[in-house]
Amino acid sequence: VQLAESGGDLVQAGGSLRLSCAASGSTAAIRAMGWYRQAPGNQRELVARMVDGGNIDYADAVRGRFAISRNSARNRYYLQMNSLKPEDTAVYYCNAVTTWGDIWGQGTQVTVSS
Repeated sequence: VQLAESGGDLVQAGGSLRLSCAASGSTAAIRAMGWYRQAPGNQRELVARMVDGGNIDYADAVRGRFAISRNSARNRYYLQMNSLKPEDTAVYYCNAVTTWGDIWGQGTQVTVSS
């Protein structure tokens, strides 16, 4: 499985962005997909996660503002981010939990200006 994120950008506080994660390869092996982020000097943290069966988890900091979704083919995953705040600034990574381990994308930069 390979993952490629896109959609990161510079946006003003209060604005919106939609990140995309394209999954290729043996996508049938994916058991869960998630979005993580890492700000400078911080550890990588979970933003949102969708597991097989459709259960979804959100970090408290983004619940009500962000939404994770996928297409019907389960090979493209999205993170809709609304009401963005400067503290949302980070590199956002797509993650896939597969039957043989975790796969990560290269990350996409999101910068929110105040």
